[in-house]
Amino acid sequence: MVIAASLILAAILFLHRFIPNRWYNLGSFIETFLPWFGLGVPVLILLAAIRRRPLAIVCSLLPALAWFEMYAGLIPDKHDGEGDFRVVAHNVNAENTETEATAATLLAAEPDVIVLVELTEDQRLEWGEVLGDRYEYSAAYGTVALWSVYPVTESNEVDLQLGWARAFRAAVDIDGEPVAFYVAHLLSVRVNTEGFTSEQRNETARLLGEAIAAEELDRVVLAGDLNGTFQDRSLAPITYQLESAQAAAGKGFGFTWPADTPLARIDQVLYRGLDATGSDVLDATASDHRPVQADFAF
Repeated sequence: MVIAASLILAAILFLHRFIPNRWYNLGSFIETFLPWFGLGVPVLILLAAIRRRPLAIVCSLLPALAWFEMYAGLIPDKHDGEGDFRVVAHNVNAENTETEATAATLLAAEPDVIVLVELTEDQRLEWGEVLGDRYEYSAAYGTVALWSVYPVTESNEVDLQLGWARAFRAAVDIDGEPVAFYVAHLLSVRVNTEGFTSEQRNETARLLGEAIAAEELDRVVLAGDLNGTFQDRSLAPITYQLESAQAAAGKGFGFTWPADTPLARIDQVLYRGLDATGSDVLDATASDHRPVQADFAF
């Protein structure tokens, strides 16, 4: 039993890309929570040691090797200073009525650019009042918005073909260096009798990926709630062309959702053409997501 379980777990970790989405989107579901499969490793090693069977011990080490190969690089602290500008992104939750308290948590990080998603019209107006004095420049489309201390020179909606705006592009001039910011809130996935339903989310990821691929500026930052982890194959149209700030300059997995007991990192800050110098998850607010922070250098 230990040998069989060890081989199955090792196969899931090594070969997760080959688990098909044909049945209940099983592959994407597994990839969303893949780091947690490592919890089975010490159990298998302990059982193998108790049984004192050399073959079982060897087999129990296989998933351990797979897990460490995949995630060992995430564990050390890779922070490398404050960088030239700081981004904070947060899904504030449409039912969050504690705007000032939530804003205080974000402002304590002293960001240069603030990205917010899942905003109602009333919330957007409230946030504008709270941030307006400190952040002179802003752009907002539908339920997503950006505030910046640096000039927003142009902006336009990224059409995700939903009938309402959930993504946009804003060009921000940071001390003479143009950076293209993409702000996005991809559609949610659902777990129900049909499995891990994510077809609409996947289509919005494809459309967003096409927009980013056509970007003419060299420096790009994508921030927001992608409703998927960096390893989820369905986000490949985005992740194949961008890097994760958390993987490059953070410490640990940086889980963000749900806020009380985070199990997955679905709130992302991704980039290209820049150097990530830091990445952190901020304290919980009244939202069901935790805010994320990333520092970048030119």
